[in-house]
Amino acid sequence: MTLEGIHHITAITADAPRNADFYTRVLGLRLVKKTVNQDDPTAYHLFYADEHGSPGADLTFFEYPGIARGRAGAGMVYRIVWRVASEEALTFWEHRLRGEGVGGRREHGSLLFEDPEGLALELRVVETTDASLVARHPEIPPEVALTGFDGVRAYSLDPGRSQLFLHETLGFAPTGDDGFEVRGEQRGSFYAYDRAATGGMSGAGTVHHVAWASPIDEHADWRERVARGGGHPTPVIDRFYFRSIYFREPSGVLFEIATIGPGFTADEPLEHLGESLSLPPAFEHLRGMLEQVLTPVPAARGRR
Repeated sequence: MTLEGIHHITAITADAPRNADFYTRVLGLRLVKKTVNQDDPTAYHLFYADEHGSPGADLTFFEYPGIARGRAGAGMVYRIVWRVASEEALTFWEHRLRGEGVGGRREHGSLLFEDPEGLALELRVVETTDASLVARHPEIPPEVALTGFDGVRAYSLDPGRSQLFLHETLGFAPTGDDGFEVRGEQRGSFYAYDRAATGGMSGAGTVHHVAWASPIDEHADWRERVARGGGHPTPVIDRFYFRSIYFREPSGVLFEIATIGPGFTADEPLEHLGESLSLPPAFEHLRGMLEQVLTPVPAARGRR
């Protein structure tokens, strides 16, 4: 069995409207699902992705209005890296972000910047045969658009403690310099560490967990494999749009293994994804209450 790279990445925001504006209008992603945190349904769970809501391009946020900013530290993913196709794309994004008052640092082959709550982001020029996962946007030509995740970087007090588990249990391939490639038959991504002296603090602008993609027919076997490797996984949880298990890898980062499918069209047609509040059947009875307490999020701007 092999994992198909990153399925999704989940972070935390204190301000859903501002968050939606930045990731849809500025970065050009599509809001593909507006739903709730199924472990705390009074909190939003917003999903941004390519046009089809594909695993591999899916950045999600829990909203906790007014929560203080967090601080990334050991045991946390701290940077999300997207692919773009060319140096010309980096130039486009450098100018676009500057026009939005977002400072960035251009390096050879990459552009580093932060979202409005301090979450570290990077655009990197990557040559790959993986499918290009692009969202449509009237101001962003497809040839310069974000094309899916390349990987994530995490902090660890001692990256070496995770090596055996990641390699032998999860099948991550070491690439040197505390990095790994996670590649299946269709898609891949990287997972890498930088050393940190202290732990962090969860809050706005921090990553909650990273999810890795599994074919649905292998998911139960992955749970057994993680358990045998000492990962202490949760039971399989039906999230309606996919099934999930959760566990912490030895450096403390919260991992999820999520299935490829059923997908976001389980309760909405593709052309109308993310336009209204979607609730899995088990939460539908809460709709009236939730519509009163959830922060209004305007319709995605800058789309066609």
